[in-house]
Amino acid sequence: MFYREAGEFKTSYRADQQTFPIGLDKLGFYTSLLIAFVVIPLTMSEYWAQAVFLPFLIFGIAAIGLNILTGYCGQVSLGSGGFMAVGAYACYKLMTAFPDMNILICVLLSGGVTAFVGLIFGLPSLRIKGFYLAVATLAAQFFLVWLFNKVGWFYNYSASGQITAPERTLFGYVITGAKAETLPIYFVCLGLLVFLAVIARNLTRGAMGRKWMAIRDMDIAAEIIGVNPLMAKLTAFAISSFYVGISGALLFALYLGAVEVGEAFSIQKSFLILFMIIIGGLGSIFGSLVGAAFMIAMPVILKNLLVTSLGWPGDIAAHLEFMIVGLMIIVFLILEPHGLAMLWRIIKEKLRIWPFSH
Repeated sequence: MFYREAGEFKTSYRADQQTFPIGLDKLGFYTSLLIAFVVIPLTMSEYWAQAVFLPFLIFGIAAIGLNILTGYCGQVSLGSGGFMAVGAYACYKLMTAFPDMNILICVLLSGGVTAFVGLIFGLPSLRIKGFYLAVATLAAQFFLVWLFNKVGWFYNYSASGQITAPERTLFGYVITGAKAETLPIYFVCLGLLVFLAVIARNLTRGAMGRKWMAIRDMDIAAEIIGVNPLMAKLTAFAISSFYVGISGALLFALYLGAVEVGEAFSIQKSFLILFMIIIGGLGSIFGSLVGAAFMIAMPVILKNLLVTSLGWPGDIAAHLEFMIVGLMIIVFLILEPHGLAMLWRIIKEKLRIWPFSH
């Protein structure tokens, strides 16, 4: 009744294949952008910005990157935390070596450095796959963390081994350092997320995305019909690492301000991003964002509900968080492997034919 495509006529293939073929979907997208760019900045508090919105925007970029590799290309990776560390340390070296360089250029170049590193660690995917590839990327995680811990050049031989972001401004606003302002940081992270999500959407709908999905579905058949597995897998690793590296640079420079690699980019970060795309939905840009929102917001909501409102001990709330995440992963892997994104797609399909749906 309220979700219909009656009266909407497509006169070209391009119009029929657009991202939002139904007008209500397009309206919902622009309404979401309006809320994100106008309503939330006017209403959010400092607590919710630091606890939910900024982590969601940053890890949303990382989730999209991992989904490109795992969801669209079918290459399992457990090294996202290590690649985030590459982005963070590349950004730190660029900021300290080039004090006058624009912070956005530093972040994008950090993504480029991470893409090159991801390309190197993606080479084993040409010979191995599945569980063995997951172990290889897990080894990359531990190797990168060890490297940044042991080689003093990466942290400028600091006695503590910690890296701290120098102060940088953008359009007159301080967005890094001790005097960083939250609202400009929010807009920078939001702008990058929207821009990178649109790029990822177009990549996955184009020729490159079809090659990735052919490799994911059956690599031997894909090679027979002319898909080059070397280029397909390496481009997936490079682009995925680019996204994850940008996420790591933002996490270090704009959100945390100072990090120690063993704590900020541990194996838990790799599993966190993996859980985001499993719960949100493999092979879906929208699912990446939904999974990131769930994994970031759930601990904060549990803490406010159980600890603050009901007076439960904090450790019980933390254990309950692990139980909920584990249960949801098991449920989704068994009942709906495509996650929350598929559930949303099913709901929309039901609404399109309601009240005649079963």
